[in-house]
Amino acid sequence: MTDAASQPETIHIPVVEEQVEGLPPGFGDGLAGKVAFLIAVAFSLFQLYVAAYGAIPSPIVRAMHVGFLLLLGFALVANLTIRSVAGKAFYWLCGIAGFATGLYHWIFYVDLIRRSGFLTTQDLVVGVLLIVLVFEATRRLMGLPLAIVAFLFLLYCFVGNHLPPPFIHRGYDFAQIVDTFAFGVEGIYGTPVYVSAAYIFIFVVFAAFLERAGMIALFNDFALGLVGSWRGGPAQVCVLSSALMGTISGSGVANVVASGQFTIPLMKRFGFRSAFAGAVEATSSMGGQIMPPVMGAVAFIMAETLNISYAEVVKAAIIPAALYFGACFWQVHLEAGKAGLAGMDKASLPNPWAAVRQHWPLVLPLCALIYLLFAGYTPIFAGTMGLALTIVLILGTPLAALIGPLAFRIVFWIALGLAAASFMKYGVNLLVFVIAALLVACLLFKGGRETVQICIDSLAEGAKNALPVGIACAIVGIVIGTLTLTGIASTFVGWIISIGENNLFLSLVLTMLTCLVLGMGIPTIPNYIITSSLAGPALLSLGVPLLVSHMFVFYFGIMADLTPPVALAAFAAAPMAKESAMKIGVQATKLAIAGYVVPFMAVYTPALMLQDPGPIAAAYGYPVEVTYIVAKACMGILLWGAAAVGFLFARIAWWERLLAFAAGILLVAAIPLTDEIGWALAVLWIGWHWWRTRQTAAVA
Repeated sequence: MTDAASQPETIHIPVVEEQVEGLPPGFGDGLAGKVAFLIAVAFSLFQLYVAAYGAIPSPIVRAMHVGFLLLLGFALVANLTIRSVAGKAFYWLCGIAGFATGLYHWIFYVDLIRRSGFLTTQDLVVGVLLIVLVFEATRRLMGLPLAIVAFLFLLYCFVGNHLPPPFIHRGYDFAQIVDTFAFGVEGIYGTPVYVSAAYIFIFVVFAAFLERAGMIALFNDFALGLVGSWRGGPAQVCVLSSALMGTISGSGVANVVASGQFTIPLMKRFGFRSAFAGAVEATSSMGGQIMPPVMGAVAFIMAETLNISYAEVVKAAIIPAALYFGACFWQVHLEAGKAGLAGMDKASLPNPWAAVRQHWPLVLPLCALIYLLFAGYTPIFAGTMGLALTIVLILGTPLAALIGPLAFRIVFWIALGLAAASFMKYGVNLLVFVIAALLVACLLFKGGRETVQICIDSLAEGAKNALPVGIACAIVGIVIGTLTLTGIASTFVGWIISIGENNLFLSLVLTMLTCLVLGMGIPTIPNYIITSSLAGPALLSLGVPLLVSHMFVFYFGIMADLTPPVALAAFAAAPMAKESAMKIGVQATKLAIAGYVVPFMAVYTPALMLQDPGPIAAAYGYPVEVTYIVAKACMGILLWGAAAVGFLFARIAWWERLLAFAAGILLVAAIPLTDEIGWALAVLWIGWHWWRTRQTAAVA
């Protein structure tokens, strides 16, 4: 019996405040901290107003979004990371100047439209200031590598006309470059910032409210009770809770920091190796970005870029996400079997269904969000309404507690639910009125005032959590503007096409390596935008469906955070695991095998992402094709898991691992007869290994 299994008390996972990229928790001390907190609340209220009413032109919203990002970002840098008074004053001035650039676009909105392409000296000064501040905010909040990558693209605009072919361009004057990056919709204020302002921010705040309302406790208790008693219980809990968290939050590295403080020590205490424990946390947390219904921010950018509904992106991600987490569950099961680890003591675990019965109202806003997304409503509408319903739920809880008889409480919730749901017929104003009435009612007594404070804190935390995503979207506009202005993307596309005409697989490998190399220094969002802008058109011209090619890039942008030598998620888990980040990265690469293989499978068999039908669908129907391809993928994951861990029913020899790996390769290869050979080899290998294990056990 393990130490964890012998403990009689119920295990609860604490809610740990997340660290936002390079910023410590909180908003700072004293008056400066209070001001930063109020800025964050004002940022959230502005975005919620825009989302609910859309009364402000999109260019102004984008400019104010970046202005708020710079103001809040520099304020937090000053409060939380700078020690000298002069340094604090400097970064506060940077924040005020950044916010002023947004106000400038708002005040002179009409004038800027009229003189588009003919900027005044004042315009140029504001534009240069904006570009410099975005670079500095990126350096401070996202790290130096992303700033360097963007600077190299910017530098190319100035010196590219002096480079040899094929990199030479015609040259551009200073005013045209500033106009493109600081005033056009293909620079800093491009599609990524639009998506950040319109979609991503709302979903980040939505996740902050759900977390404050107790959704993390629900997910953790449910995961503990459901899979804690399985073989390798703590690691299985880590995988399931991360998968559940992925339904409301698309953050990756931040999830490693937040949940890993509990799960990694628990896995180590239970008997798992340090490197494996860190790898489980890193792999499962990064998988949150591909877990519907609320995926990573890239999913919203992808939907906007491809001009498709967000529901289409979710549909394409469902099967790959299930395979990704299925592979994690499977390898944890095998690793626990190899180490001789059983499950946790069921008596010490919470009842999963009791947790659901206790917190089931928290699931209602999530259900409403899923319904609205798949019913064809826009993500901004679905996210805003899901957030509003969460606020109604939080504010209604203390009021319901004042009502004595159960029957009256039921009537109260039914009436409140009908009033909140009536927005579908009578519009947003009615829902705003319901929230306002609840706020007034809560302010009239002590318990209610505390609930109102929870809502205010959630607004502030949501704005802070949105900082890294928003800044990444702003800086990547420099890259997009360079590609658009210079046309260098067409050179890269032509290169990929020329290679792919002879070998599509080689083109895919080159695209994968581009994603992994870029991911060594920059986050998933800019990685996806840069690589999809370059490789997406090339893969489309080679016959790869557009959504599949973008998902291909998306997946390897995520895998970059797990792939050595620079695996950010592994580095985040290393201090908690007290193990080398390189060793954690190697283990994470094995655990995330589905993340490396499924994108290649989807290119050759798009039905894996519920896209274009293939020859099997023509002969037997589309459901048959999807079922068969998923079965192939599952068998491949089973074989590769056994090969990676070295265990199935018992330990396996090195040559058996090679056979299992080869059978898996044959199953996923889209070449005639490889399926038949792969299935035959897989069945024979599993049958022989099972028979050998039985014989060994009988002799023992």
